[in-house]
Amino acid sequence: MTEAWVVLVAVPAMLATFVIFIAARSGAARWLVDRPNERSLHQVPTPRIGGLGVMAGALPFALYFAGGRYGVALACAAVLCALSAVDDWRSLPVRVRLPAHIVAAIVSVLALGPLATGVAVLLVIAVVWMTNLYNFMDGADGLAGSMAVTGFGAYAIAAGFSGALPLAAMSAAIASAAAGFLAFNAPPARVFLGDAGSVPLGFLAAILGIHGVLEGAWPGWFPVLVFSPFIVDATLTIVRRGARGARVWQAHREHGYQRLVLAGWPPRRLAAAAAALMAAAATSALYALGEGQETQNGIIAGWLGLYCIVVLATERSISTYDKNRTGARQSNGASGEKE
Repeated sequence: MTEAWVVLVAVPAMLATFVIFIAARSGAARWLVDRPNERSLHQVPTPRIGGLGVMAGALPFALYFAGGRYGVALACAAVLCALSAVDDWRSLPVRVRLPAHIVAAIVSVLALGPLATGVAVLLVIAVVWMTNLYNFMDGADGLAGSMAVTGFGAYAIAAGFSGALPLAAMSAAIASAAAGFLAFNAPPARVFLGDAGSVPLGFLAAILGIHGVLEGAWPGWFPVLVFSPFIVDATLTIVRRGARGARVWQAHREHGYQRLVLAGWPPRRLAAAAAALMAAAATSALYALGEGQETQNGIIAGWLGLYCIVVLATERSISTYDKNRTGARQSNGASGEKE
């Protein structure tokens, strides 16, 4: 490993750790705080400063090592980080946040070069969706940090083997900075990522995935499979809520991972299970890159089947918990009547 790669793997994590450590002891920890409410899973006020550390650790190194090719994407990520930090502080309305996400997606897609109109529109929608779904999935200790380390780490490995070194450098810097944050966010979390981290991370996951496809670093299914643990949960949840007429952009506790915690799963168990699922998805995606089309199709089909099993198992676990809780309540009520 060259000296530059040692820097990319180690220094962003160290810088992110330092920034978070300092921010936790500054006024930012009081201004950017996530207080428990009816839609959250945590029990005590927790600083939302982790994203500032991740972006401070990742973006400078990504820009230096990746060069100007990704300058527009990095600039958009920095703007989204700044806007989302304000949202963490003042809670901006959707009519402000969503247009900003759309503009960032349009600018970053236009910077890719000439594209057919239909393709460009689909890419903008994909970037906006990934930007938001990553934010939706940032609601449990260790979840978003693990996905960033695993997802961008897989990007770095795949891009490195394909010879797309600037893309590999950017991805490695982001994964490293996320690892620095994860040291503070593993259960029980001392800091949260906040929108300042989750929004630009989702944006970068999408736009770097598209860059990789256009540069021939990987096929289109690769970034989807790598980040599928987040994509599947968020998409199914939004579809379920939309089907019954709920406001899909309103905060809630109906994601699969949230419902498992509410059904009694300890945060450590959830974090470990999610990390294992993420690692399996990323490892299989990397393995499939070196195989033929038939094997790739088989792996993708296998994951589709596995996710069906995971969803059914999740619903069964939640249903069993609900039945047991209902039975306990009825039993306690009956005992009270006898007394």
